Amino acid sequence: MTAVTLQDVGLAVKRLQWRHHRAANTHLSALGLSLAQWDVLRHLHAQPDASLHALAVLTFQTDQSMGTLAGRMIDRGLIERAATPGRAVRHRLTEEGERLRLEGAEVVDRVLKDTLGVLEPDELATLHRLLLKADLTDPA
Repeated sequence: MTAVTLQDVGLAVKRLQWRHHRAANTHLSALGLSLAQWDVLRHLHAQPDASLHALAVLTFQTDQSMGTLAGRMIDRGLIERAATPGRAVRHRLTEEGERLRLEGAEVVDRVLKDTLGVLEPDELATLHRLLLKADLTDPA
């Protein structure tokens, strides 16, 4: 049996991520959300009044694409601009955004349960620890 290579592991991580993204996008569309929109709602809930730049970093987008996405989400009544001192444009969830964040979380949990849910709790904890260890940019 040949040893597992770094490329083997990288590809396995990418395949699982791709599967999660496809399934989440498909199921979130029933709520009128994309995965990117739900991710913004999730991060705004965790970090109220986050700047557009912070949201772009957290959601793996450019500042420009985050600005465009935020504009569409404002138009839909999911987020609103927050009046804050300084130059940074900050946003927060609306009631509708919070409702869809919660519904979307249930959808994403079901998607993840189909894959990561097959792991035992100790295996899941080990996987999480190893992924954080491998991600040298993670402050944890």
